[in-house]
Amino acid sequence: CRKHNVTEQTFFRWRNKFGDMGVAEIRRLQELEAENAKLDKQIAEIRKLRDEIRALLSRKQIIETLQTDRSRTVDLLDQLVRQTPDGVYLKTVKQDGLKVNLTGYAQSNARVSAFMRNLQSSALVENTQTSPQLVEIKASDVNKRRLSEFNMNFTIKRPVTEEDASKAGKAGAAKKG
Repeated sequence: CRKHNVTEQTFFRWRNKFGDMGVAEIRRLQELEAENAKLDKQIAEIRKLRDEIRALLSRKQIIETLQTDRSRTVDLLDQLVRQTPDGVYLKTVKQDGLKVNLTGYAQSNARVSAFMRNLQSSALVENTQTSPQLVEIKASDVNKRRLSEFNMNFTIKRPVTEEDASKAGKAGAAKKG
């Protein structure tokens, strides 16, 4: 070991690794190790590319959602104008995703009821047992007038994306065929 300027530890490690191998076998082993190192780098690069693809697909999904939701607020306000009967006055409109909360005043409880029926018949509102839902209605004095103050929640229908429409079309075609 001293003659070749190698420590005993290095010698024993080398002997355990290459013990009974000939020169050709050692070269072949080194070539295989070099090839494995190249393949490990390629695998790491492939994993990195897969992660980038997932991130890009996620961004694409977010952009598609934003595109479909872009006009949703305008549609909501348009439907509120169309569905609000005379004698009902909206104070606040809050939208969180597909959930909408309305507060306002009405000349009577019957007008609030009519407003809820109008919302139920709207193409924009999800018509379920809990949507629209009257949270609270109470008598209130506003400018020396007796009004009904109300708070209600409802859910708007999820917009249909092009992808959803194509899936629905394929499913419908499969059922017919």
